[in-house]
Amino acid sequence: MQNKPTVGITADSIMIGAHPSHVTGEKYIAAIVEGSNALAVVLPALGKRQCFTDILSLVDGLLFTGSHSNVEPHHYGGEPSAPGTLHDRARDATTLPLMRAAIETGVPVLAICRGFQEMNVVSGGTLHQNVHAVDGLRDHRENRDDELALQYAPSHSIRLTQGGLLQRLASGANEARVNSLHGQGVERLGAGLIVEAVAPDGLVEAVSVKDSRAFALGVQWHPEWKYAEDALSTAIFQAFGAACRERMRFKAGLAAASAAAT
Repeated sequence: MQNKPTVGITADSIMIGAHPSHVTGEKYIAAIVEGSNALAVVLPALGKRQCFTDILSLVDGLLFTGSHSNVEPHHYGGEPSAPGTLHDRARDATTLPLMRAAIETGVPVLAICRGFQEMNVVSGGTLHQNVHAVDGLRDHRENRDDELALQYAPSHSIRLTQGGLLQRLASGANEARVNSLHGQGVERLGAGLIVEAVAPDGLVEAVSVKDSRAFALGVQWHPEWKYAEDALSTAIFQAFGAACRERMRFKAGLAAASAAAT
């Protein structure tokens, strides 16, 4: 019997030299392997070339990662992106239907940064394409000329929703400090999403899926970065891992019942 749950980690579709490639950051892999005590598998951005049902039968949870690319605005009825905006059509074609199917099926989902924005889009929400250009909202982008340690350092506080999933993971705290490395953000909240945290300027920073069959949390910041040094980040990956183990046991029970019936 499998001892650890299997977590699929979404990949970006990029070119490495002349070769189309599928990549994800090691920080996400480490947070799943060590923080969630799970087996990590990288899911290529192949869209319908791989059956989503087959993927969901393989994994016990899904991590939707951050990315330098943005969701193409036609997916949420937005205006065309500014020239030079980085998009990843192959990722959109993979992650959007996969996340929707995972939530409907009861596969645990943790969505980070771009993944958080994908969760909002999947739920029918819309995005600010340039948060820093919106009146009343601060600039949530990192300075890419800074060293990584400074880019990922805590940048601002978030207010946690009373009684929410995230507050429970934070041991009842009302606030937390998080990093900030994003240019886009939630404009209109998607249907069925519950706000779990907001930034001081009112921008939504975390959501969960109302009445979801399993763990389904999206956060705008990057808890995977040195997760073990932050109590809330550690709690997020531990809770996700626990949900994946529950899913693994559920699947094992179904398989045993099926075998007994034959």
